Amino acid sequence: MRVTIIYPCVGRIPGEEYIRSWQMEPLPSAYLSALVPEDMDVRFYDDRMESIPYNEQTDLVLISVETYTAKRAYQIASEYHRRGVRVFMGGYHATLLTDEVLQYADAVVVGEGEESVPVLMADFKANRLKRIYSSSGANGLKTVSPDRRIFSGKRYLDIGLIEVTRGCRSHCEFCSITAFHRGKHSHRRIEMLMKEIDTLKSSKKLFFFVDDNFTADVTFAKEFCRALIPLHIKWVGQASITLALDGEMMSLMRASGCQGVLIGFESLNPQNLKAMNKRFNYTNIKYEEAIQRLNAYTLRLYATFVFGYDYDVIDDFKRTLDFCVQHKIFMAAFNHLTPFPGTPVYEKLEKEGRLLYKKWWLDDRYRYGEVPFKTVIAPDVIKKECVKARKSFYGVPSIAKRMFNRSNCGNLLMFNAYWFINFLLRKEAEQRIDYPLGDLSFKGDLITVRDKERENVLVA
Repeated sequence: MRVTIIYPCVGRIPGEEYIRSWQMEPLPSAYLSALVPEDMDVRFYDDRMESIPYNEQTDLVLISVETYTAKRAYQIASEYHRRGVRVFMGGYHATLLTDEVLQYADAVVVGEGEESVPVLMADFKANRLKRIYSSSGANGLKTVSPDRRIFSGKRYLDIGLIEVTRGCRSHCEFCSITAFHRGKHSHRRIEMLMKEIDTLKSSKKLFFFVDDNFTADVTFAKEFCRALIPLHIKWVGQASITLALDGEMMSLMRASGCQGVLIGFESLNPQNLKAMNKRFNYTNIKYEEAIQRLNAYTLRLYATFVFGYDYDVIDDFKRTLDFCVQHKIFMAAFNHLTPFPGTPVYEKLEKEGRLLYKKWWLDDRYRYGEVPFKTVIAPDVIKKECVKARKSFYGVPSIAKRMFNRSNCGNLLMFNAYWFINFLLRKEAEQRIDYPLGDLSFKGDLITVRDKERENVLVA
């Protein structure tokens, strides 16, 4: 019996190659492979870098769906449905919009899959499929490691992705992570992590701990960092700004090989932060002080900012840009607010009648980089100003000014890395803007799995 795992791309323009930058190993697919019974043959296809062989024999298809890839995932499912193959879906989008995904999947995994995917597979074998498989909340992270054998022969960035913890205890209103995990946070066993990292360290120059908030459980994070020190690896991760309040945590991160950390600064305006439910960004520590403390421990900073909240004014774009250049931040992201379904901000905008599309992720008119809701500043202006800020931040004058930060360019190796990364991001400042969601060459309508319609497809 054969299982095909598909990782969908965001979209595709006929005659053009998919954007290849920053293509890392898709961990969700590796976790799915680890959950497939050993007596099943697994095939894996990454839609971002290879064609999907729809006519290759397979018994079922597994797809992990995100909001940006939902349209493409439904297109892929439709192609398999035309061939009479069953398709199962899971992931963030499948949990947050289960009723929608049920239209295109024979069965949907809701929540974390470590517990429910094996049950689904057993039910498929026994021909007793249910439509929805839900997790009871058990911590599957403690028992399952990703199966990276499926990545063999594929050209990914030379970065080892590791999931140390899962979820986040914060309740930022725009975050789909919080909506999915409902504020729950869990972690893997340290001995399991050590084994996984030790297996990969000879082939990976850098590790990326993909946790949404590496320091959410500070006690565990410190214990983990102590265990990492003897491995002599280099890694990057993500944390909240409260990290800067804990000198011991920063010291242990640096000693364990941390090269830098992504922190969501989000806005320089406290009113916006309050609206985001992100008060901890301004009540505990000032941004300037946080940056100084991170620099003191040589932790390079990737600061992200979000525009489109009601308290933004046009001058905030330049103000934020100037702040990042002045404080010599290593990397920065200037993004517009994206209302993901299932989040409080989406529900609020929908209730206020401010959404420009009923479902922007499925609308043929929507393009990547577009602001899909009515804002105080015109949506097109926000889109333009975000691109302008990125191009300016990654322009040569800004790169040269920010170079004079010991954290950014402390030695020749980091000097070269700093310039390489910044020039790469300079090239990508507007690369994805106006990119379509879904493959524009897809012909016909999406095929749903309503009983009568599905029977008609199979007969045809």
